Amino acid sequence: MSLFSIDPEKCQQDAICVKACPTNVIRMGTPDEMPEPTPDFEEYCLACGHCVAVCPTEAFSLNWLSPEKCLPVRKEISLTREQAEQFLRSRRSIRNFKDKPVERHKLEKLLEIACFAPSAKNSQPWHWTVIEDPAGVRRLAGMVIDWMRSVIKQYPEQAEQRGFIRVVSAWEAGEERICRGAPHVIVVHGDKDYGFGAEDGALALSYFELFAPSLGLGSCWGGYFYSAVNAYPPLFQALDLPSDHRAFGAVMVGYAKLKYQRLPLRNEPRVNWK
Repeated sequence: MSLFSIDPEKCQQDAICVKACPTNVIRMGTPDEMPEPTPDFEEYCLACGHCVAVCPTEAFSLNWLSPEKCLPVRKEISLTREQAEQFLRSRRSIRNFKDKPVERHKLEKLLEIACFAPSAKNSQPWHWTVIEDPAGVRRLAGMVIDWMRSVIKQYPEQAEQRGFIRVVSAWEAGEERICRGAPHVIVVHGDKDYGFGAEDGALALSYFELFAPSLGLGSCWGGYFYSAVNAYPPLFQALDLPSDHRAFGAVMVGYAKLKYQRLPLRNEPRVNWK
């Protein structure tokens, strides 16, 4: 089976696919020849699809990906600079949620978009666990409180620094500060020995969070929840994560109760120009 194919009637022999390949496994001997795979193509191809996506004439097809399978980039809906700036600056971490579950199809769309995030060598290491039942979210939040209580008992100074005492006190007073009343929590996890899990997990959850407002949703990183998953075996087991996995992050998601009207300021960049 050929690794990729070139439509000779469409190919302009411009070597764009050769230049775009991140691992240099596409080559052209002379300008008159067609692109061809290098001997180590199968070993080093990242399956990123750059070669198919960059070809202006749709001449390039991988054996698993044709131009017809790829949506075209629609220039007419590209964000302007001002639109992109407002889009990014208006994102808020939501900590007040409506008592309303999110439709399954919206959660599925969020996860689909999250998987378009970049990852080291296009490894796409993500596995997702969705706590869809709001009662389940509350129950698991209680397990995070149990973990905090154990940390308070064993390491009181550390617990104080991390705000555990205040969170536990609020819980005992009837205020839930772990998942903030969110109806759903999403945990991203993967092979515990994978070296870029934290980075790739953060990138995927960032895509998740940035896309959420377009669906009318709000989200917030679940720092306490995420920390507890890896540190507290009962919670890890309750989530039924594979024993050889590690959580890379967690996010709460739901319909925001409040609507923000302005763009707060942030610190100026701290830059050392060289």
